[in-house]
Amino acid sequence: MTTARVEIFHSSTEREVLIGFLNWQRDTMINKVEGLDRAQATERFVPSDLTLLGMVKHLAYVERYWFRWVLAGEDVPFPWTDEDPNADFRIEPDETVESPVHLYRTECGSADEVAAGYGLDDIARRDGKDFSLRWILGHMIEETARHCGQADILRELTDGATGE
Repeated sequence: MTTARVEIFHSSTEREVLIGFLNWQRDTMINKVEGLDRAQATERFVPSDLTLLGMVKHLAYVERYWFRWVLAGEDVPFPWTDEDPNADFRIEPDETVESPVHLYRTECGSADEVAAGYGLDDIARRDGKDFSLRWILGHMIEETARHCGQADILRELTDGATGE
């Protein structure tokens, strides 16, 4: 089953366009792992530990970072440490395909709830830097789209599936 993506209209407001493009990329990322079993979703095709399912898990924590930690200032946990900076990409033995997808959907929902309380020009200050919601949404589109491009290649190598 493929996750349906919502069309973005040219007459939408700036906020609707930004959120629409982000949601399109989010749904695309989920589509890249749908229909795969755990072995397929965690297969490595490159020397690094990059996998389709690992990217989904990573993006869940990126959503948490930018919306809940930076924008809302919540005290939320992350799996990475200085000694293990890529822990958010790692799929643990007890994780199924569904668990990182559920985490991602949950974090996207939380991100949307947080963003709804801010205007595009509202500023969050973190580590001495200012970030507007507009910038965060633009960055999240860029980050998610970059990983969707990587996922396109990994999915094609996995089972030959292509497409948006």
